[in-house]
Amino acid sequence: MAETAAKRANSTTAGLTVERRHATPGVHPFDEIEWELRDAVIGDPADPVFEQRGVEFPKSWSQNATNIVAQKYFRGSLGAPEREASVKTMLTRVAGRIAQWGREGGYFATGEDADAFEMELTHILLHQKAAFNSPVWFNVGWREGAEQCSACFILSVEDDMESILDWNTQEGIIFKGGSGSGINLSKIRGSMEKLSKGGIASGPVSFMRGADSWAGAIKSGGGTRRAAKMVVLNVDHPDVEEFIWCKAREEEKAAALRDAGFDMRLDSDAFKSVQYQNANNSVRVSDEFMQAVADDAAWDLVARTDGSPVKTVKARELMRQIADAAWRCADPGVQYDSTIQRWHTDPNTGPISASNPCSEYMSIDDSACNLASLNLLKFRRADGTFDVEDFEHAVDVVFLAQEIVVTPSSYPTPKIGENARRFRQLGLGYANLGALLMADGVPYDSDQGRATAAAITALMTGRGYRKSAEVASAMGPYDGYADNREPHNAVMQMHRDAAAEIDDSLVENELITAARRSWDDAVGLGDEHGYRNAQATVLAPTGTISFLMDCDTTGIEPDFSLVKFKELVGGGQMTITNRTVPMALGTLGYSQTQIDQIVAYVREQGTIVGAPELKDEHLPVFDVAVGERAISHMGHIKMMAATQPFISGAISKTVNLPQTATVEDIEDAYTQGWKLGLKALAIYRDGSKTAQALRTEAQDSSDEEAPEEASRPHRRRMPRERQSLTHKFSIAGHEGYITAGMYEDGTPGEIFLTDIGKEGSTIKGMMNAFATAVSIGLQYGVPLETLVRKFSYMRFEPEGITNNPEIPFAKSLPDYIMRWLASRFGDADLQEELGILTPEVRARKEADAALYVSDGPAPSNGGNGSSHGNGGSVAPTAALTDTPPVVPAKMQGLDLGPACDQCGGMMQRTGSCYTCSSCGQNTGCG
Repeated sequence: MAETAAKRANSTTAGLTVERRHATPGVHPFDEIEWELRDAVIGDPADPVFEQRGVEFPKSWSQNATNIVAQKYFRGSLGAPEREASVKTMLTRVAGRIAQWGREGGYFATGEDADAFEMELTHILLHQKAAFNSPVWFNVGWREGAEQCSACFILSVEDDMESILDWNTQEGIIFKGGSGSGINLSKIRGSMEKLSKGGIASGPVSFMRGADSWAGAIKSGGGTRRAAKMVVLNVDHPDVEEFIWCKAREEEKAAALRDAGFDMRLDSDAFKSVQYQNANNSVRVSDEFMQAVADDAAWDLVARTDGSPVKTVKARELMRQIADAAWRCADPGVQYDSTIQRWHTDPNTGPISASNPCSEYMSIDDSACNLASLNLLKFRRADGTFDVEDFEHAVDVVFLAQEIVVTPSSYPTPKIGENARRFRQLGLGYANLGALLMADGVPYDSDQGRATAAAITALMTGRGYRKSAEVASAMGPYDGYADNREPHNAVMQMHRDAAAEIDDSLVENELITAARRSWDDAVGLGDEHGYRNAQATVLAPTGTISFLMDCDTTGIEPDFSLVKFKELVGGGQMTITNRTVPMALGTLGYSQTQIDQIVAYVREQGTIVGAPELKDEHLPVFDVAVGERAISHMGHIKMMAATQPFISGAISKTVNLPQTATVEDIEDAYTQGWKLGLKALAIYRDGSKTAQALRTEAQDSSDEEAPEEASRPHRRRMPRERQSLTHKFSIAGHEGYITAGMYEDGTPGEIFLTDIGKEGSTIKGMMNAFATAVSIGLQYGVPLETLVRKFSYMRFEPEGITNNPEIPFAKSLPDYIMRWLASRFGDADLQEELGILTPEVRARKEADAALYVSDGPAPSNGGNGSSHGNGGSVAPTAALTDTPPVVPAKMQGLDLGPACDQCGGMMQRTGSCYTCSSCGQNTGCG
């Protein structure tokens, strides 16, 4: 098979041929689907965050995709003649420009091949089978001469002040452009080492403090979200203990400030004093260190100048410190250096010392990677089988497109541009794995689920390297290949050997056969022609672009929750059950009546547990990332381990642990990650960030009161005559009145609800009981803020658009009532946090927007999660924006993300990042 492939490649030495699989000659893909005009509106229709009327979209694309694509990816100023208003224009701009670059670069054998490539790429993008990372959509075909296509960068630093200052400058340039970067600071001498001119060095952690402030000041893309960065330190560095604890100690300070009553929202003045919050930290550990941990042996921390031991510690104790700090604040993560170098295709050029912020891109210093992701659910046939041939074709076309953009793309520094063109690293990945497995009725945390994921990943990377070798036959291998031919080809053989180990009995025959064949072809062609690309694949968080593709799940993640929120044309949202739930139920043999009943239950309850007629043995199919029946941390780690042998880089993923997890659990997770062959791992323990915790108000008690008197609740009764405020509301056509009675000091002490439902109706009785309970709570001293946080964003019918521009959409009656109370009696910080658009909140947002000016567009992705988030790290830890200062809403035990800076919607984790499902704002790669 490999020989046949090699002979085929030989026939294209004058350029590449491109198969027309979908596009019909003489017929444009645009003409083969239905289109319609829509309005893209985000936020309150009366005063939207974003609005573009009459945009043209494929009829099959959701309103959510419409809103996000129009806002994020349509180029040109709103209202200007050059403003894009159709997906046709956007796709023509991107696919046309890439095809033009391919023609100019001599990639195609004939003009017909070039035309076929352009139409096939257009078809794939049009049908949401794949998407490039955001910089491609922002810049390609629009900013001629400044068409930056990469989202991920790795920098370097030497042990001298000039290099350290250059590091800060280069990071600033990357952040300004909306992307993220990673760096290893292990070359900088420790804080106890001497300087050449006398004195003692500051140490890398000291410089991290300055770089953190620098990143916080620049933000990302000139916008309001935090910059994305990864900082790595080797486990033998003299300052590694200080590095391990630097963020955890700042968390202690944050907790003290919170307990003292300071506002600890992410953008508050108090939180800005908490340092090291703009980076994800990872300790780079080796096999030698991990074995020393297992043996409870000693471990030397060595000087950077001469390699002499500075301090000797117990390896196991050092690992315990890493786990303890991560338990406290989700940092640091770990990167497994020996495994990373073992799979390195270019070791003769230099080691891999760092990663991008989300930890999926790992390559040599001063390099870049452009990402793209395939939508796996689009390759599922109606009978549930995987369409191998269509998937292979999509890999061929998208991979070639990524390769073409490497040379003409612009880069933030000359050195990065040089290395990018010399090594041509690509990052093809996928999204919707969780949805694909669920649709097939396969549990994510199962041997079959892991084997299927392994086979798909092996096919993607094997086919990618096969295409890379074919391109090399026409264009020549990458410039650094000659120096690294032997190790590169040896890694290809390692991938092929790993494919042979996948359990055939758990994977459909067509898929596993194709996966192994792809590696036979890749190795055979590579031996003959070399490879065009040093790296081919990563598994990124796919934040915003997953919404462009209408994915139910992101990256390699399982489903976050079984309930999603669909945008309505007129604004607002509608709660819907994921499309994969009914597909899975059908696969499992349920009747349509049963499916309708179960879906209705899920929509109502937010969980499938307890659904009518659902068999207990099918529950694992519907397990999700967090909340009830959450997948265990080992379920996440085992899925990463199944796919890692087939990825050039690594995997951006958040490994969630419950709040009850122990330091020993985290230590075990990091140890298991090493044993299972991961390249990087980070965890997030629920509630471990101070900024996430619900604020509590200390109860004042008089020194004169006896203990038993102080513990007795006291009711502050309302005065006989009191001021009140009455408000008429309408939620999706359901009208009523709220009356708030006030104490003499103007604070609320009771609420009444009138004209809600018919007399004697259930809804009227329940809402009156609710109002009474709230009133009693207020009179017994329960802070209004506590009640508002508890009931805001609670979701059930009736929900819908309101007639109040400050609260344009309500998830339920309690949601509206409590947020209205906050709008009248709460402070501006609480209102802003809960997305209540009072005049003061609007003024704040306008003032924030005016503070920053960017030369270019403000991308939505930069690299945790996220994403990255935090978005959560390795996935980098937690999320790039860190965890929200509070959890303003919980639905069936599922922690929602922070309120979106852009539209006020609730964000959710996507890989190691956070992404807003309403407007697509993202904190990570994509």
